[in-house]
Amino acid sequence: MIEAILNYDFMKYSFISGLIVGLIAPLLGTFIVVRRLSLIADALSHVALGGIAFGVYLTSVFNFIINPVISGIVFSVIGALGIEKLRGLYKHYSEIAIPIIMSLGIALSVLFLSLANGFNQDLFGYLFGSISAVSFNDLILIIIIGAIVVLFVFFLYKEMFFISFDEEYADVMKLSKYIHIIFIVLVALVISASMRIVGILLVSAMMTLPVASAMRITSSFKQLMIVSIIFGEISVIAGLFLGFHLNISPGGTIVLVSIAILLCTLILNRVGVVRNAQRTS
Repeated sequence: MIEAILNYDFMKYSFISGLIVGLIAPLLGTFIVVRRLSLIADALSHVALGGIAFGVYLTSVFNFIINPVISGIVFSVIGALGIEKLRGLYKHYSEIAIPIIMSLGIALSVLFLSLANGFNQDLFGYLFGSISAVSFNDLILIIIIGAIVVLFVFFLYKEMFFISFDEEYADVMKLSKYIHIIFIVLVALVISASMRIVGILLVSAMMTLPVASAMRITSSFKQLMIVSIIFGEISVIAGLFLGFHLNISPGGTIVLVSIAILLCTLILNRVGVVRNAQRTS
């Protein structure tokens, strides 16, 4: 695989994109898991799928090509804003916003896929990931999204920490409203950026599984964040390596590596090699 990365541009694009995804997905996933909002990633991935299907449909109807990634991002961001709006309307039952938006995403996906006469190979790549699907333009978009996410967490880490662990206090301090909106929009962007590598149906796993593994062996929030990113990078590198040599979509192999890491941390806890000191929740 190393030789292929050196010789083929599409392999370079996939590898660099994977490294960025391995960083930003667990980075935001840490906040998502701690806030018990893990299903948001699933909901937004289904909405993004609706956007991709919409792009495929428009391409099949009109003569010019519409990039499904862009339509996926637009739909995902709208879905993120919709979740935040519904969480405000259902204050005491805010979790109901997630299945509402998820249902909408699934319905739109089915509708536009039907209108576009079903699946094609390109759409299959969006669903399950593809090593050869990442173009130079996709890489630039992923780099931009990655930079925005890292800067957001770097400059607003303290505010996000307060929102994650004490939302009521954050409300009193007037911290949560706009920061949370920006945060959930960034989650939507990360999901859209990750779908080329991991696949839209598995992207939520990259935001939750590394964090779930890290929670078994860390005792502080910063440790949780750092170890989650390390596990995410290991999953992406090993998954891309296996996907390349087995000639299969990398999404499944990346997630399977993440599951293997989770099982290892559970076993280490079980046999007492490491203690489960979850002070992060």
